[in-house]
Amino acid sequence: MRGLLLSLLLPLFCTAKVRLPAIFSDNLVFQQLGGNPIWGWADPKEKITVKTSWGETHSATAGSSGRWMVIAYAPKAGTGHQVTIQGSNKIVLKNVAIGEVWLCAGQSNMGWSMGNSFEAEKEAMVDLPHFRIFRSAREHWHEPLKENRDRLARWKACDPKSAAETSAVSYYFGKKLHQTLGVPVGIIQRAYAGTPIEGWMPWSIQKDDPRAQALKRSYDEASKRLEARGASNEKALIAYQKELAEYNAKIERGETMKNQFRPLAPPIITKPPNLGHQYPAHIFNAMIVPIRPYAIRGMLWYQGERNAKNAPQAEHYAVQLRRMIDHYRSSWHGESWGAVNDGFPVQFTQLPSWNPPQSKPVEGPESPWAVSRESMRKVSLGLYDTAMAVTIDTGDAIELHPKNKKPIGLRHAYLALGKTYGLPIVHEGPVLTMHEAKEGKIILRFKSAGSGLVPARKGKLDAFALAGKDKVWHWADARIEKDSIVLSSPKVKSPVAARYAWAMNPSQRNLLYNKEGFPASPFRTDDWPLYDPGAELIEVIKPAKPKGYQSKDWARPSIAE
Repeated sequence: MRGLLLSLLLPLFCTAKVRLPAIFSDNLVFQQLGGNPIWGWADPKEKITVKTSWGETHSATAGSSGRWMVIAYAPKAGTGHQVTIQGSNKIVLKNVAIGEVWLCAGQSNMGWSMGNSFEAEKEAMVDLPHFRIFRSAREHWHEPLKENRDRLARWKACDPKSAAETSAVSYYFGKKLHQTLGVPVGIIQRAYAGTPIEGWMPWSIQKDDPRAQALKRSYDEASKRLEARGASNEKALIAYQKELAEYNAKIERGETMKNQFRPLAPPIITKPPNLGHQYPAHIFNAMIVPIRPYAIRGMLWYQGERNAKNAPQAEHYAVQLRRMIDHYRSSWHGESWGAVNDGFPVQFTQLPSWNPPQSKPVEGPESPWAVSRESMRKVSLGLYDTAMAVTIDTGDAIELHPKNKKPIGLRHAYLALGKTYGLPIVHEGPVLTMHEAKEGKIILRFKSAGSGLVPARKGKLDAFALAGKDKVWHWADARIEKDSIVLSSPKVKSPVAARYAWAMNPSQRNLLYNKEGFPASPFRTDDWPLYDPGAELIEVIKPAKPKGYQSKDWARPSIAE
């Protein structure tokens, strides 16, 4: 198997010419006011010179593996630059921009295209030459890849075609930054459907985690069962090598499209499972390693559905999310020779609403997405320079892939504009800071109230619940008093705990916002166990999709664009 692996990789790395990974192409965006790693491959011991049009010159000598790297400092934002890489051959990168670069990663809802989203028609004539997007085909591998195999991957300026193809969340986020900051913006999109967070981290940092171990073991056992029926990793890799050769031959012939709708993409392995895309570390190996340590300002993360099948799994997500963020920050910093900040900002998307609308005050273990939102909230409050976009007023009761991605992208953009770039704007919804039980009521106090707390629509707030020492939940009457909410219930004489929007789908309740249009996250004031460890697991139920069902957007307070 080792020999086969080498034969798969040799075509990528055996070359006499200086060569760059795909992320270095015409139209690229460098991060302004900082060091930018530039790397590639050449013959061992070959001297490489890198010159920029803004006056930087750097040299490097290729190591024994042929890899070389330099760090080029980029000045303030600008366009029309070029970079020349000279070794035995010359490469000139043209139409280079300098601005703000963000990594946008996650599973299918991060990858969901703008063209398939609500309001896509309004973006049909977009023409933003200095808002640029890099995306490559989804890929996974059982060992770290030095570069992606997608030979069509390159930076593209934002026009109607590239906008329609890119991640909707990334598009609305990047467009808002570009238009508000007035500088070029580059988005690096890395999305892969159906992937758990365990797939987005190296095995070395999660090998002692019981849940990661269990996941790995389940796929290993499934692979052994297939092997008993005649399948094997070696056969799968031989088949893959043949498909990869066919793909490369088509590219060499100038073929670029699989059909009239989809571009040609390199093959992927689906079986055995221990070579598949859900196996721990496999996404990290192929989607993150090849683009690291490209200089980025920060990162957006939209993933969690795959890790919210049940309450224990959803609760554990806080551990895994912290672990992933810590590793991305430290490893990016190290691999970039310190050019990328070891505490770069990370934003993540709280899971939206899904399943039938909330009907009881608090849902239990049958609603793991409520637990997942709690896990994300804890990370956003406890980990340096992280932020969370609240999305409970988006989603769909039936579809796992809601089409209302614009509010999510805009909320991420406002978080960046306020927290990362320091603009004096309201950038998030009300955040609970303290609670107090007093005279048969519970008083909740909030920061980020903006110019005032408001309900989503006319009428009373109806997404709050109260419980006494008996831990029985009842709907609460909620009254706004400046930056506070006062809760009471005739059924709870001495309340000790409160929860807000604690359900799979609280979107149809009258939710809490500030006047600027940002929603509050679901929260709880209690620390009661969210499930019985000894009880049978309750898995989230995927709703049946009625024939002819069409998603519809939900009304919500809007924020300024």
